[in-house]
Parts: sequence; structure tokens; C-alpha cells
Amino acid sequence: MTALILARAQFAFVVSFHFLLPAFTIGLASYLAVLEGLWLRTGSGVYANLYRYWLKIFAIAFAMGVVSGIVMSYQFGTNWSVFSDKAGPVIGPLMAYEVLTAFFLEAGFLGVMLFGINRVGKGLHFVATLAVAVGTMFSAFWILSANSWMQTPVGYEIGANGQFMPGPSWATIIFNPSFPYRLVHTVLGAYLTTAFAVGGVGAFHLLRDSGNRGARKMFSMAMWMAALVAPIQIFAGDQHGLNTLEHQPAKVMAMEGHYQSHPDGAPLILFGIPNSAEKSVDYAVEIPKASSLILKHDLNAPLAGLDTIPDENEPPVWIVFWSFRIMVGLGFAMFGLGLWSLAARLRGKLYDWPMLHRAALVMGPAGFVAVIAGWVTTEVGRQPFTVYGLLRTEHSVSPLDAPAVAASLAAFALTYFVVFGMGIGYLIKLMGKPPQAGEEGLDGLPIRSAGVTPAPAVLEGDAP
Repeated sequence: MTALILARAQFAFVVSFHFLLPAFTIGLASYLAVLEGLWLRTGSGVYANLYRYWLKIFAIAFAMGVVSGIVMSYQFGTNWSVFSDKAGPVIGPLMAYEVLTAFFLEAGFLGVMLFGINRVGKGLHFVATLAVAVGTMFSAFWILSANSWMQTPVGYEIGANGQFMPGPSWATIIFNPSFPYRLVHTVLGAYLTTAFAVGGVGAFHLLRDSGNRGARKMFSMAMWMAALVAPIQIFAGDQHGLNTLEHQPAKVMAMEGHYQSHPDGAPLILFGIPNSAEKSVDYAVEIPKASSLILKHDLNAPLAGLDTIPDENEPPVWIVFWSFRIMVGLGFAMFGLGLWSLAARLRGKLYDWPMLHRAALVMGPAGFVAVIAGWVTTEVGRQPFTVYGLLRTEHSVSPLDAPAVAASLAAFALTYFVVFGMGIGYLIKLMGKPPQAGEEGLDGLPIRSAGVTPAPAVLEGDAP
């Protein structure tokens, strides 16, 4: 276990914990904005109750995300100082923009969002909720821009000391070739992660009490999101894959398990065991020429394989091959559950099909698993480079001894499992409590005494 392997393991461990939290809070912040907007428009207390229900969960997840993000950023200086020195002139400003435009916006309005409903009024409180939601999007924008530049570096110049220096146009760096695709795919993944978490909680409470209005509403809204966004995400993922084929062909070769080139059409390998020693996929289950059809829209289109890439530049095929299949499989499972919910809705059985509710409950964590699998595919597929094709990972690590990195890794693992285990346990405890059945507004007052005229009653299935 070299210092390089341990440093990579430590970064992977810490960022995996961190990535789960923004993936949840990006979608949850937008969901809270929708709930408050619907409460202001309709006056229905069910939206206010759901807002309060998820606001507490959002606050805890947001705090955990901030803490884990701070810890993660320190590793650039401790374990990856050479990378920080070489790429800092480009990556540093992008991360600073994230703090200035996103974190300050989120942190500045979060207090108003949590405690200000009785102090600033309904309109300004809604503005605060929207500001937090926009802040989470800005955060995703800048972080993904920095990460995408590492995947598809453009707009740089090499300085005299070997540093990557920004060229004349920051726009070229920010909007690098893979950034638009990565931004859309990641944000949609965050929305689906939140939708299935909300849907799983709603399904849990429907199984216990099918008449709970809050559970009905959250389950209905989550299933609309699944039905509408999952197919869009599949299309966005396909476009992202085509972009990756253009700019990072070795990553796609590893994803597809194509050790050998296919001049007359490449098969789509559904399952198998990658064997890098033999340069083949053992026990492969494949569809002839389907990969060429997907990637080139031509059954007979030639596709290059890893035999065209030097061995020292190949990514770890086994990890990328399987993480990609986990992500894609869960994506189609989400799409299937969305279609199932549409069928139940059309038959008027959305709240009366226990099998659907059990499936939604099982799929509750699916979004979290899918985003981690997608992150593994993206980051491991970039190896053996930190800046793709330009700076190798082995040349990016700090000059540390293995025992020093092992000690910090053990400390992080122990601390994270204790602290974040307690935090996640408390989040699950909050989700296990059913939504309130009252008709209070966000200010805790009954709807009529709060000066809001309730909207005409509507059937649960007719609401968004």
C-alpha cells in the first residue's frame, strides 16, 4: 500500500460521503421552493406541513455537506500538493467563485429560511427559499466546471514553472467541452435522487396509513418527477456518453469492455467479467453490433478498442465496467417505476397499490447509489490522469510516506462513521415520523387566522 494508493483511497472515501449530501440538497432545496410556492398560491396547509417536514431534514443534510466539503478541500494541500501547485491557477479561482457566489448565497439566506417566517413575512421568506435553491445550483455549476476542466482541459497555457495558467478567455475554461453535458446529467441526477428519497418516505407512510394527506402528496409529486425526468436523464446520459467518446475515448472503451477494436461493428456487452490480463471479457453476454448503433448510430460503424491505447494509459477496466452498469441499470429501474406509477395514476390506484409502494420504498436509496456509481465511472475512468492526458495521478501526489497517509485515512474513517452515522441515523428517524395532518401555515397559525383564504378542495390525484 503505497502513499499514492492510500491518498487515492482517502480522497475517494471522503468525497463519496460528501457527494451524497449535495446530490440530495440540490434537489431538496428546489423541492422546498416548489412546496412554499404552492402553499402561497393555493393556501393549502398540506404544502406548509410538508415544507416544515423536509426543512428540518434539509438543514441537517446541508450542515453535514458543509462539514464534509471543508474536510475534503484540505486534502488538496495535504495529499495532493503537487496537483494544487500545477493546476491551482485554473482550479483555484473556479472553487473561489463557488464560495463567493454559491456558499455565501446559501449560508446568507439559510437562516432566514429556517427561522424567519414570523419575522420577514411570507413574500421575503419565499425569496430566501428561492435564494438557497439558486445557491445550490450555483455551487453545482462551479464545482462541475472545475471537475469538467480536469476531464477536458482547454484554454490553458503552460507557464515557465510547469503550471497550468489561464489563457486569455476564462469563458473557454469554464464552458469546456464536457461541462454542459456533465452539468445537465449531474443536476438531473440530483433531482432524481431527491425524488426517489421523497417517494420512498411517502411510500413508507402510505403503507402504514394510506389516508395520510402529506404522504399522498409527497408520493404523488415524487412519482411525477420520476415519470417525467427519468426518460430525460436517459437521453442526457446518452448525449454525455457521445461527448465522452469524442474527448475521452479510453473511458468509453473501459465502460463498454472493448479490449479489442471492432472494424465491422462493436457488440454491446451487457454482462461479463473483464479480464485485463487476457484483454477480454469472460462469460460475456452481448448483443452483436449494438454498441456501434448506440455510439455511432450505425450497426457497422468501426469502434476502436483499448488495444489502441498504451497499457500504462488504460483506466481500471473492471471498476469502470461495473460502476457504469450499476448506474445505467438503476436509471432504467427508475424509469420503470415512473411508468408503473403512471399506470397506477391512470387507473386511480396511485395510493392503493401496496406493491407499487413497496417497490418505491426499495428504490428510495437508488438515486444515491446511482450518483456514486456515476461518479466512480467518471473519476476512475479518467485515470491514470488527474488532468486528462496532461498530468498523471502519480505525479500529483504530495511527497508523503505511506504510514502518514494511512494514519489520516484511519482517523477520517473512524470519525466519519461515528459522526455521519449518527447524522444519517437522525435523518432516518425524522423521515420515519409521518407528516402532520393539520392545516397550519408556515408560521404555525391556522390557515384562516393567518389571513390566507384556502383554495377550493381538490382531489389528491389532481395535484402536482
